[in-house]
Amino acid sequence: MLRWMCSGLAAVALLFAVPAIAQEKTGNKPGFSLRPGTVHIILMRPTIKVGAQSTGGMFEPNADWTAQARQNIAQALNEAQTSMGNQVTTYEEGESGEGPVASQYAHLFGALADSVIEYQFFRGNRLPTKVRKGTFDWSIGSGVTNLKSLAGADYALFINTYDAYGSTGRKALQIVGLLGGIPVTSGVHWGHAGLIDLKTGELVWLNADRQMGGDVRTPEGAQKRVRELLEGFPGRPTQPAVQASK
Repeated sequence: MLRWMCSGLAAVALLFAVPAIAQEKTGNKPGFSLRPGTVHIILMRPTIKVGAQSTGGMFEPNADWTAQARQNIAQALNEAQTSMGNQVTTYEEGESGEGPVASQYAHLFGALADSVIEYQFFRGNRLPTKVRKGTFDWSIGSGVTNLKSLAGADYALFINTYDAYGSTGRKALQIVGLLGGIPVTSGVHWGHAGLIDLKTGELVWLNADRQMGGDVRTPEGAQKRVRELLEGFPGRPTQPAVQASK
């Protein structure tokens, strides 16, 4: 009976099994570089989604967790801005009334980042136009250059994070999957951070990770998440080497 139950549940687990996900990937537009203290970057309002992963793998949003994450990530980003090498200011729509449009561009950036991951970072799925070495040609469109609330800035920094914490049922399914030799993930945590050139709308730098760390519901976890999102951020001053003790 136990063997039959395990076999049956393992078959169910197979329906919800998730393939292995690639590790963190980064990309830069060829020739792009930043020197410390040379540009003005506007940090756009991060797109943050936090919830639970149901037994069947569906996302169930949690308003309280999302509110905690927004507060924690905002604080972590505020602390990180002073070490990013260039002038970084938080987006303000002011009297322009462009807040909703800016939010649409944030979601568009998320879709663009997903496309980069799927069709350039994954070698097996690379589009013919992305195969050539040194190619990194992506854009959210030139319309973003017309936003009055971004006037005077050189680049916009967009950030997306998504967290689905495994429910009790999902964790139980993961255990059953292990018994049947079928991998089932419990929890999904990913994020994107990217720079958009405000003169052209082109994506010039992207850091995308499908297996991010840090529990964004806590201040410490949010700090870790922000460190991972901004890993390799261009224009940061080179850290001085630690002198070996004599």
